[in-house]
Amino acid sequence: MPGVPVNHPCSPAKLGGADVSQTSAAMSGGHGDLLNGAQRQAVADPGASGWATASAGERLHRLAPIAALTLLAACATQASAGVEAEAPGFLLGVWHGFIFPVAWLLSLFMPDVAVYAVPNNGGWYDFGYFIGIVFLGVGARKSRVVYRSRIVRVR
Repeated sequence: MPGVPVNHPCSPAKLGGADVSQTSAAMSGGHGDLLNGAQRQAVADPGASGWATASAGERLHRLAPIAALTLLAACATQASAGVEAEAPGFLLGVWHGFIFPVAWLLSLFMPDVAVYAVPNNGGWYDFGYFIGIVFLGVGARKSRVVYRSRIVRVR
């Protein structure tokens, strides 16, 4: 296997000259049937699959939908009737973003409760709403990182 050190548990020297299917079985904890053909190929030659080996035409076909969606998103505008100078601004946007989970739940059962103020003053309200959700509200919860080690035993 190219790129695998000789003292690595899955090296051909340690596996007794094993082929790709045996190597992938060893790397999956003895369950070689769980790896599909692409995964076996990636085990055999990690640099030979994916974006690096795609031709320019294949890359263009992969990027075309993303480019089309980006262009469509650039065409989006806010209705001028939804923006007023004296309407809720940045601070109310922060507050509405912070209380979004409660407002959303209430909006499911009460038709006069909304999660977003319309009209608003435009970009500053949107920015405050984003800050309220991401940094103060739902998005601000702490996440735990769980580290898990896996020992591969070669039989």
